[in-house]
Amino acid sequence: MKIPSRRNFLRGIGGAALTLPWMESISAATSARQPALRMAHFYVPIGVVRRGFFPGEADSVIPEGNLGNVMKSLDKQNPDFFQKPLEELSATLQPLANFKSQINLITGMDRVFQQGTDVHAQCASCYLSSAVPYTLQGTAWPLNRTLDHIVADHVAAETSFPTLEFSCNSHQDNKESIYFDNISWYGTGHVAPSIRDPRRMYHRLFSTQEIDRYRDVTDLVLEDARSLRRDLGYADQQKFAEYFDSIRAIENQMNRLEKMKTELSNVSLDEPSADYLPRGEYIRLMGDLMVVALQTGLTNVATFMIGPERWDTPYMFEGLFDSPRSHHQMSHNQTKMIDDLLKVDHFHMQQFAYLLEKMKAIEEAEGMTLLDNTLFTYGSGLGDGSTHQYNDLPIIVAGGGPRLTSGQHINMPEGTPLANLWLTQAQIMGAPLNHFADSTGTIDALLRT
Repeated sequence: MKIPSRRNFLRGIGGAALTLPWMESISAATSARQPALRMAHFYVPIGVVRRGFFPGEADSVIPEGNLGNVMKSLDKQNPDFFQKPLEELSATLQPLANFKSQINLITGMDRVFQQGTDVHAQCASCYLSSAVPYTLQGTAWPLNRTLDHIVADHVAAETSFPTLEFSCNSHQDNKESIYFDNISWYGTGHVAPSIRDPRRMYHRLFSTQEIDRYRDVTDLVLEDARSLRRDLGYADQQKFAEYFDSIRAIENQMNRLEKMKTELSNVSLDEPSADYLPRGEYIRLMGDLMVVALQTGLTNVATFMIGPERWDTPYMFEGLFDSPRSHHQMSHNQTKMIDDLLKVDHFHMQQFAYLLEKMKAIEEAEGMTLLDNTLFTYGSGLGDGSTHQYNDLPIIVAGGGPRLTSGQHINMPEGTPLANLWLTQAQIMGAPLNHFADSTGTIDALLRT
């Protein structure tokens, strides 16, 4: 058998296709290029509880009641340092303990805000855009082509999908507009719609739309997989087996959640049945699909929304509460629910850590891992869900390998535009930009000199 290049697939019945990850045997046989640098964004809605996330704010003031109006932070940024080693992690950051040397905590970043539209809708839809307010014609939103698409314009030539948009919103009620549920936009008013359903994303990645939905791609390509494996070196046989097993695990988890959803629909419940789907399992399943897409080169750019902004439909945070809870409603009652909110923030960070672990375990060329070859950013468009503040946002940049100086807490001067980080990332990804939205420069402290 002629070993296919990294950009080809295992072919299966009915047009099914399973893209291959980077393997040394294939690379040597075909003079394949080294794995590309990827970029992914992990978006957390509703902001965070500041005293749990930000170092030095453990005893900070707790916002009282539903403040509702956009305001500046109730706490002052620490002006005493600009850059120091990331040594002690706050309570919310504890799940990242094993990754301290591969992450950067960035504080002091401010997002564009334009009066006249809902703060939650704006913080999601404009998060990766940061357009200068009132500079766009015919729109009330500071929303332009987002960072992911600008970067993809320069790095997506050899990928099946220039970008992929993942959403972990399991609800179909559409109670809010598209501005609350999408962070990826082709341009002003033109959304890049995210995919919420794991099965639909699975079909898109593996070209199984026209095949019986209950036939898994691993079954459909099994004959070709056996043939390929015989031509691989021992180490790559093990790597291929791990990859194939990871796809099997996705299929099994997807089938299990679909069975659970069917069973819940037949039970009389006070809330919609989707409220009871286990939140962590849903997020991790969508995350596994994103990791596979990045690993195999189906895309080099992805956005991952773990939930929509506002959208008061509750979720079942398994292991935390006995019944579904609304993150947004809790966020406006911090005085009574701060402990529960801290649990939710910690829960979300656990999901981010899970994906870091998955990416770190995937070996690529020259001793690097998928995490080394990915700029993976955790962030939110709100610094606090109760105050609706759009300054001092919670931002973590992971991965990036030797391109970045990691293991730092970088405390930017007050008023530093978030667009400075996006410009820095665009340049790291190879986009020839000198300016992005309202940027005033780059974050050179991130870069290894």
